[in-house]
Amino acid sequence: MKINIMALGGLNENGKNLYIVSINDKLLIFDCGMKYAPDKMYGVDYIIPDFSYLIENKDKIIGLFITHPHRENMGALTDLIKALPNINVYASRYTSEIIKLECAEENIKINNLNIISAHKKIDFKEFSVFPFSVTHSSPETLGYSINTKNGAIIYMADFVIDPTMSGNYDMDLGKLAYIGKQGVLCLMCESVFAEKKGHTSPNHKLEMFFKSMIEKNKGRIIFTVLPLHIYTISEIFKALAGKNRKVVIMGKELHNIVSLCIKEGYLNIDENILGNLTDLKQKDTVILISNDRETPYSNINRIIGGRDKFITLEQTDTICFAEPSYDAYEKTVVKIMNELAIKGVNIVTIPKEKSVRHHASSEDIMLLVKLFNPKYYMPIKGEYRYQVENANLASKVGVKKENILLKQNGEIVTFENGKLKENYDKIFVDDILIDGKSSEDVGELVLKDRELLSNNGLVVISATLNKKDKTLVLGPEIITRGFIYAKENMELLEEIKNKSLEIIKNNIHSSKFADYAKMRNDMREIIGNYLFKQTSCKPVILTVVQEI
Repeated sequence: MKINIMALGGLNENGKNLYIVSINDKLLIFDCGMKYAPDKMYGVDYIIPDFSYLIENKDKIIGLFITHPHRENMGALTDLIKALPNINVYASRYTSEIIKLECAEENIKINNLNIISAHKKIDFKEFSVFPFSVTHSSPETLGYSINTKNGAIIYMADFVIDPTMSGNYDMDLGKLAYIGKQGVLCLMCESVFAEKKGHTSPNHKLEMFFKSMIEKNKGRIIFTVLPLHIYTISEIFKALAGKNRKVVIMGKELHNIVSLCIKEGYLNIDENILGNLTDLKQKDTVILISNDRETPYSNINRIIGGRDKFITLEQTDTICFAEPSYDAYEKTVVKIMNELAIKGVNIVTIPKEKSVRHHASSEDIMLLVKLFNPKYYMPIKGEYRYQVENANLASKVGVKKENILLKQNGEIVTFENGKLKENYDKIFVDDILIDGKSSEDVGELVLKDRELLSNNGLVVISATLNKKDKTLVLGPEIITRGFIYAKENMELLEEIKNKSLEIIKNNIHSSKFADYAKMRNDMREIIGNYLFKQTSCKPVILTVVQEI
């Protein structure tokens, strides 16, 4: 039996998780995430894996197995369904409901959605997949054991170990220990909090913090939350119990998810606590706002800028950031907090020792390794330094260093008949840059143009020629944006116009033919060099020459 393990995303990065386990050329995919784009990517909103490898091997795919619906694990699912509409998707009941919501929002039909339950085996003849319950901030989060005759491959994405969590957040440690006793060939385990000492629990519990904060702040409170961090949202509602405050949920996505969770029993709250738009201006109202994957922090920015139709900030307001911060948006968050401080709004953030993100710290990881007792260990999910620290933790609890597999996206781990084989092959991996709701890759060239525009501006040179004899009818006209202030640089604009006229004339031959390609190239080169000498800037030069 030949087993390959590889990643299209998620190694040496935060987010974009997509892992592949190939068993005798049959592909099982685990998660399909996205990651937020850093500010320097000029308008790119989020990044997804390149699906080329999956599209080329679509006939070999058994299915896609989702652990939970957070963006870094499921944010690219609708993009993958567009590329592979008949792919089999396996997920828990809660995750399946979120998948349906997202597909409806994107007007996508999902043809093969399979609702699975924890601890019920899915048989594929040569091997089977055994989903098991995991404690995380999302209900019914799953881990997966791929059972083969050479031992199990365990995929463990996001988790914390906390025996006090129950119901939809329960994690049956006995089941994990039983899987370990049957023999684990390779454990794939998350690395995000590997550098944090101790257990994550109980620092992931925030109900008492929220309760104290609500008692201290008698005015209106605005919570910024992630719509899919249901455990945090439930803690806010628990902290509000008996406070005689109305909660107004803003935004379609957040409202839909909260309504779904109340209806399906994932949120157990008194619906009388829910208010509506008429309650927004009441001094004791609690408002929940969230942001979507395309435009992070857009809602709070709109409120700060006074552009929100419903919410106007008052100095008596308190804003609590009850969502995890991402490295890519660190500067954005600092700017937001600064603007809120200028407006005199009270700002509350989660204390550093607490965490909205339910990820395994060092002791959690080491306990998990002991439970599964794997022969080989593969740190996944997180920047490379986190993967290295994860590897060190595994080594501390007895995994041989030569059996610890530190890899990057595209690199292949190969087992043949249960033994690790050297494999220097790589599969193609790349980032697809998504702008807004477009599913097309923005690409590096577009980013380069945006960088030039942001740094040096734009110069448009337009002219109109007579179609018959190629004489100049109009222009050349010069328009600049973000380059120079036209009224104070008339001599420079006049020189651009003269040079453009000369270039146009030099590329008209015998009054019958105009070489427009050379005309555009000469404009970019000659005028570009002239402007650089005069201003030390090289703006984007756009040439528009037409015939009438």
